[in-house]
Amino acid sequence: MTPKIAIVAALERELHPLVKNWQRTTVAHEGRQFTFYESSYAIVVCAGIGPEAARRAAQAGIVKYAPEIIISAGIAGALVPELKVGETIFPAIVVDTQDGSRRETAIQTSPVSHTALGRTIVASSMHIAGIAQKERLAKSYGAHAVDMEGAAVACAAEAHNLPFLAIKSISDEYDFDLPDIEKFIHDAEFQTARFALYVAVRPWLWLRVMRLARNTRIASENLCAWLRESVLTHTIVSGIVKSNP
Repeated sequence: MTPKIAIVAALERELHPLVKNWQRTTVAHEGRQFTFYESSYAIVVCAGIGPEAARRAAQAGIVKYAPEIIISAGIAGALVPELKVGETIFPAIVVDTQDGSRRETAIQTSPVSHTALGRTIVASSMHIAGIAQKERLAKSYGAHAVDMEGAAVACAAEAHNLPFLAIKSISDEYDFDLPDIEKFIHDAEFQTARFALYVAVRPWLWLRVMRLARNTRIASENLCAWLRESVLTHTIVSGIVKSNP
């Protein structure tokens, strides 16, 4: 059976609770290697960090598996005080902050669209957003959360005339002061060892980094719970993709 749902995530650890027992395979596409996790009903591709990596991974998933729907799933930062760590949202609109374009998601056909979680807007930024940038994004786009990959995945889905969903779980609240982690991203990958050495000699960062690690774990667990109990059981995607015969 060909999986009908393709899920694009940035890093494997974001969806590890979901895919830890799935079959793992490596796929070559346009001169790059992509790690896919396969089940009978869905595939997950770990793209790496940033919009270009997400676009390439989404394209590879579409070409390899011909899915019926594309989902951008992962962690996000809150832009409003109402969103707390671990809350999972199903945005109605994804905004590309590079050009201001806005794309509606397919969530409007789902019951969750009538809830506050399904009426949110996500702004996709080229950069990791600190407190000042979060304030600007909220004001400029009326957005509730920020990610880096959603708009790129939406664009890939649109190019292939496929329905698109975004599912994001909050890892940092609107007033959380993120450590300077962007400089540890190289070629779409986070350099964990370099970051650990950087933090090790800066004890004033220890508590902040520990809080971020804890919050990211909570967000990942809640995100995977939502995916497992709603998307992958067709509670949310019912009517968007065809039922199995």
